[in-house]
Amino acid sequence: MTTLSSRITSISPGGDDGWGLFRRARAMKAAGLPVVELTIGEHDRRTDPAILAAMARAAEGGHTGYSEIPGTAALRRAVAERVAARTGVPTGPGNVLITTGGQGALFSALMAAMDPGGRALIVDPYYATYPGTVRAAGGVPVAVPALPDAGFLPDMDALRAAAPGARCLTINTPNNPTGRVYGRTVLEEIGAICAEHGLWLISDEVYDTQVWSGAHLSPRALPGLAERTIVVGSLSKSHAMTGSRVGWAVGPEAAVAAMTDLSTHTTYGIPGYVMDAGLAALGLGAEFEAGIAEPFRRRRAIVERVIGPSRLGLVPVEGAMYAMIDVRPTGLDGTAFAEALLEAERIAVMPGASFGAVAAGHVRLALTVADDALEEALGRMARFAGAL
Repeated sequence: MTTLSSRITSISPGGDDGWGLFRRARAMKAAGLPVVELTIGEHDRRTDPAILAAMARAAEGGHTGYSEIPGTAALRRAVAERVAARTGVPTGPGNVLITTGGQGALFSALMAAMDPGGRALIVDPYYATYPGTVRAAGGVPVAVPALPDAGFLPDMDALRAAAPGARCLTINTPNNPTGRVYGRTVLEEIGAICAEHGLWLISDEVYDTQVWSGAHLSPRALPGLAERTIVVGSLSKSHAMTGSRVGWAVGPEAAVAAMTDLSTHTTYGIPGYVMDAGLAALGLGAEFEAGIAEPFRRRRAIVERVIGPSRLGLVPVEGAMYAMIDVRPTGLDGTAFAEALLEAERIAVMPGASFGAVAAGHVRLALTVADDALEEALGRMARFAGAL
């Protein structure tokens, strides 16, 4: 009998990882039930018409053939200029590979950093695709805890213990799902451990325009780290272009050249007219990006006002478009609370266990509905928790 490869069947180990609840909520909504979805990070506004118009002009103008695999020269230059301006690190087009979203950049970075069977460190809680992407790249994911009682910041002793023999560490700041922003001291300690043990540092910075407390610092800007850091970036969150799949990897020129070779043998680049739309999006400037981010800043304040005084615990929302809620005071874990909330109140949230074992006592809310709808749903959630 013909069988599938273990490489592909082992990407996701199986079992209900919390995404079953997401699918159940979608099915309930499709059946006509009034479900408030606070599950995934999809903006409640669509891609700006000016960006779509640029995409249409490029397609109608003939930019529909095979694409330039590392990305068009103009888009790579624009990304390099943006990264240099935001981080202070000299960056040229040779440091940039355009990818199929941030996910494509993450896969490329892991392929560049690991040999088959290599150990890849990820901070738990993590973005849900991290373990599977490590496995798809042939590696073994190793979770390093960022414990709730330590504010969901990485446990440095655990990181030091896991680092020997590993090939890379992936971090995400501002963080999905926790909303934490790693400060200079945390990043310097992470960088020192990576340097000591010869690890690549893969820095997922797709939420760099959504910082509400403190400031975003790319570890690539720290002394001695540029040569061992690959930054994952994207237009998905900064420009509400989740479906366009425009991302990038920024790193040393040799790493970018190697990842470009990988793109040649996998995606063969992304469409030229989509890259032209991405170039137009970047040309809209910082004021446009701030406008995309502003609803989440407002909604952070709503979460603090409604959930703060409630029975539930609130992890500081320093960045990104989510809120991490501690449901342990109710006596339930995150999965049981999310399931009960969906059944009783028709409010869908993600169990913390969807993002790793460390967050099992929490749920994650995506702040992706209108302000009034969010405030009403949060009020019902707080009352529901208070009655348990």
